[in-house]
Amino acid sequence: MKKEQGFSLIELLIVVAIIGIVAAIAIPNLLQARKTANEASAIGALRTCASAEVTYQGNNNVYGTLAQLNSASLVDTTVSTSTATTAAKSGFWFDNVVATPTATDFCIGAAPASASSGDRRFNVVEDGVVRFEASSSATTQCTDGAGTPLGGTASGS
Repeated sequence: MKKEQGFSLIELLIVVAIIGIVAAIAIPNLLQARKTANEASAIGALRTCASAEVTYQGNNNVYGTLAQLNSASLVDTTVSTSTATTAAKSGFWFDNVVATPTATDFCIGAAPASASSGDRRFNVVEDGVVRFEASSSATTQCTDGAGTPLGGTASGS
């Protein structure tokens, strides 16, 4: 009699169960890694915007809007045009929270475009410090000194 070769149904079910367990562990970690990468990209973009604001203010004696910074080729178009009605940059929308920046004040905020994009909102003001608030709300807020500086402790004044 000839011996049959192949996998039994039990062996296949065990392999499928193992794959399911690995997927259940890996997928949430991958989603969190994506959020972390999106937030890191938003922080980098805000730092670029703060540097661009300093350059723009040095040339024009006033801070600029994102559109003005883009016109001066100081920021990427995807940052200057990412709003709730357009495509987001790395899952975040950017906005001039101070609608008309002055010679002494500006505020640029970044908010997650969706709950899966990030868990925090970020902003940067004229001191160049990127601050965050733990909220996935798609609105940006800026008040000088408000929010927690990255790597620091909360400040309220």
